[in-house]
Amino acid sequence: MDRYIAKELTMPFLFGVGAFSSIGISIGALFELIRRITESGLAITLAAQIFLLKLPEFIVLAFPMSTLLATMMTYSRFSSDSELIALRGVGVSIRRIITPAVVLSLLVTGLTFVFNELITPAANYRAAITLEQALKSERPPFQERNIFYQEFQPASDDPAAQELKRQFYARRFDGTTMHGLTILDFSQKGLNQVVSAESANWDVESNAWTFYNGTIYVVAPDGSFRNIITFETQKLQLPRTPLDLAGRTKNDTEMNIAEATQQLELVRQSGDEKMIRRWQIRIMQKYALPFVCVVFGLVGASIGVLPQRTSRATSFGISIVIIFGYYLLSFITNAMGEVGALSPFMSAWLPTLLGLAIGLYLLFRASK
Repeated sequence: MDRYIAKELTMPFLFGVGAFSSIGISIGALFELIRRITESGLAITLAAQIFLLKLPEFIVLAFPMSTLLATMMTYSRFSSDSELIALRGVGVSIRRIITPAVVLSLLVTGLTFVFNELITPAANYRAAITLEQALKSERPPFQERNIFYQEFQPASDDPAAQELKRQFYARRFDGTTMHGLTILDFSQKGLNQVVSAESANWDVESNAWTFYNGTIYVVAPDGSFRNIITFETQKLQLPRTPLDLAGRTKNDTEMNIAEATQQLELVRQSGDEKMIRRWQIRIMQKYALPFVCVVFGLVGASIGVLPQRTSRATSFGISIVIIFGYYLLSFITNAMGEVGALSPFMSAWLPTLLGLAIGLYLLFRASK
């Protein structure tokens, strides 16, 4: 029985991967590449290469949808052809009948996770770099201007609160040297410093910044100047974080979980709560997305085994409605997470948990 059901699930699943991937890449990449070929003179060979590099992103998006389509179409046909009645007549329970669908969903979940971690981020980054090189708008391998970094520390009068410890600003970065620097340093109690320098670079051997042609203003707590020091070369023990921030230009679709976690640690040091929350949500979504396959597999199988006579076209239509509803809910919870109405965990996992609850309820009803 398991082999028969697995065979029946395979073809609709492969059809779904092909159909949803084709629709997705046509809307998300193909039309844009055709426009680039006609308007910007992008070579067809490069367009084909970028097209192939973008494929993994849309294939992995098609996995959950294909799981839903396959389970719904397969079990609806079993129901329409009275095969479910025959199986239940010989004592096979509904839960046992949909077990192959759950196993398929778990396998696709693992495959989605592998794609998201090992293939899709690297392919997306390569596609972006290839397109930028072809259009001669190559993305610099670092942030060129306005490197801004804030560091916070527990407040002196309330350890639970945060106050500014240090603010770092560089007007320009050429890949090795920062130019036009201003640093506000409040790290020493009762003594504030303002450092202004023409340039600075990171000294790997001493693990410190070397500043050139600058001035250090030492300010008393009452706001009066205590001391002014001019220098040609001065080493300062400041964090390396501004250099790390300037050196990262990937977006979240070009990072796996490990890279996104490193980016979160950098952003966390800046104290930008909005960016911290956004990266926390993106990381949670990278964990949550593969489990959508389990939800869709369970929901599709539970709806499919209900007594009905549903055609394949109807199953396809119902699948589209469920997919649209799920992604609409995901969009809403993502927005609520970014404004702080939901925690990053709930923002990423609420649609999946809600879908899982609905799937279990449908399974309970079908088993009665």
